[in-house]
Amino acid sequence: MEQLIIDTSSREYPVYIGEGLLHRSAELLASVLEGKSRALIISDSNTAPLYAETVRDSLEPLLSVHIHTLQAGEHSKSLEGYDQVMTACINARLDRHSVILALGGGMVGDLAGFAAATYMRGISFVQMPTTLLAQDSSVGGKTGINHPLGKNLIGAFHQPEAVLYDTDTLASLPDKEWRSGFAEMIKHAVIKDPDLLVRLRTEVQNTEDMKKDSLKQFLKQSMTVKADIVKEDEREAGVRAFLNFGHTLGHALEKASGYKDLTHGEAVAAGMIFAMKVSNYLQYSEWDTAAETAWFKALGYPVEAPAAFEPAALVETMKSDKKARAGELTFVLAASPGKPFLANVEERDILHLLSEMKKGECRDD
Repeated sequence: MEQLIIDTSSREYPVYIGEGLLHRSAELLASVLEGKSRALIISDSNTAPLYAETVRDSLEPLLSVHIHTLQAGEHSKSLEGYDQVMTACINARLDRHSVILALGGGMVGDLAGFAAATYMRGISFVQMPTTLLAQDSSVGGKTGINHPLGKNLIGAFHQPEAVLYDTDTLASLPDKEWRSGFAEMIKHAVIKDPDLLVRLRTEVQNTEDMKKDSLKQFLKQSMTVKADIVKEDEREAGVRAFLNFGHTLGHALEKASGYKDLTHGEAVAAGMIFAMKVSNYLQYSEWDTAAETAWFKALGYPVEAPAAFEPAALVETMKSDKKARAGELTFVLAASPGKPFLANVEERDILHLLSEMKKGECRDD
């Protein structure tokens, strides 16, 4: 088992990474659960049948455990889904000494964390990610839900008490979800760990390569990047914004696809390639976008996804991005691996590059 310590201004907490950890929930979370009255496991219809009873069986000698199951899918990360979770908290008679356990992927973690941040003005919660994508979202305390007008526009910073990452749960994931999570690992490498980026490029050429024994080490390196950034900037006042590399266009693509045709990671992958193109176009960098595009395609990412949507509609969505100020388009760009920066980009430049992609003329050099 690997262990990291996340150190933020509001809380220090452990991250456990390894096999068979859900069966050891009571042991690993003993200090977190001490003095707690009740627990509510929040999961989804894909994950709960596989793992919820395992967690409950482990914890029930310590406290009363309830389970609430959401419908799987990004549509549950909504005001309606939030209302359902609040009702479940009330029906389970959770009090200020209770704990919420977020058992699932990023949607579950974000929604359950937001519920914990707001129920009775804040109660404890634990992240128990079951997807590769959630290795990113489970650390750092960002919680929230979507609004019909944009992704993650409603939320709060609320750090978990612990993160318990049982890598055995990854065995049940379809390849699409492996790719989704691996995109965030690439992002971490691009913004802060050039050596990790070299290893990923060298050792991972297809989806099957993502599942090799080296995964745990890659996970630890990736989560260490997130931990270091969160330690420096817990509430996204500065460098934490760099974690949004690829997300400005990525979130717009997710919304345009109705949160169903593209996974979060697939959208972010397309957004990262686009950010490299923007950076080159503005002469901030000299990314070999042909090589990067070829690698992303080999991994199965739909990097040409922006061409399927209207540029003007994507731009309007990007104006609602959390990094935007007064409707200006703000992108996280990178001069080279490990050298990210924020830049305001003219709307006409973004429209030009998106239009070129739509016409099939946006060169990869």
